[in-house]
Amino acid sequence: MPEQPGQVLTRCAVIGHPVSHSLSPAIHRAAYAALGLDWDYSAVDVPPGGVAAFVDSLDDSWRGLSVTAPHKDDLVSLGEPDETVLLTGAANTWVRDPRAVGGAIVRNTDVPGYGVAFGAAGVTGFATATIVGNGATARSALVGLAQLGVREAVVVAREPARAAGLVALGERLGVGVSPIRLGGAVPSSDVIVSTVPAAGATPHADRLAASASVVFDSVYDPWPTPLATAAARLGSVVLNGLDLLAGQAVEQIRWHTGREVGFDLLRAAAQDAATARIQT
Repeated sequence: MPEQPGQVLTRCAVIGHPVSHSLSPAIHRAAYAALGLDWDYSAVDVPPGGVAAFVDSLDDSWRGLSVTAPHKDDLVSLGEPDETVLLTGAANTWVRDPRAVGGAIVRNTDVPGYGVAFGAAGVTGFATATIVGNGATARSALVGLAQLGVREAVVVAREPARAAGLVALGERLGVGVSPIRLGGAVPSSDVIVSTVPAAGATPHADRLAASASVVFDSVYDPWPTPLATAAARLGSVVLNGLDLLAGQAVEQIRWHTGREVGFDLLRAAAQDAATARIQT
């Protein structure tokens, strides 16, 4: 139901640094319109290390936050986590909840977001995977892939030793994780998920694309990336960061509002906003 006259406006926002590029306002505002909610959703630039102070400054009109880089690790301690947050050590969703310890919960909707996006593309049930990168998004991708059946994963990193955390996470998930150096030979797998900026994968795009028939490049700007272009040329199924953004927003909006919106609506809003940005 729309907000009633005299009620305090309910507020949500995406926070990050930088954050002006974020498409989350377009996605969440489209959801609010579809749900008949007269809520406010904005983008707020919060400098590194400042997320705790920002959350502490929020008054009772604030319902929830979408949280992007570089704050996903810091958010974990700012609300009551669930098992997924504890597994990944990262959260991207903050929700005010008086029933929770400290009055808020934190969630990681990137994990189910991968599953939603893959499902919308009609591809599921992987056994093997390759993940490019070893940061917070890579951890979320590994947990999401494990939920889709992956039991063996290769992690491609500039410094394989830095993927030790993913190896340990894999052990907890029952997934065998093998780190390899970026630039070397890439074994074949059912799916490859890149979690690094486009420039990081560009010199290796052809080799990476040829290693799997499903390619999920988790960025959307710039698009298409050399990795996506190489994969499309091979006839592979290609997903991008807009798919992930919409997929994770399905769950994020459910946490914020308690109501459901469809992937297609959010994906279309993300695409429209991205296209409008290119044209301006």
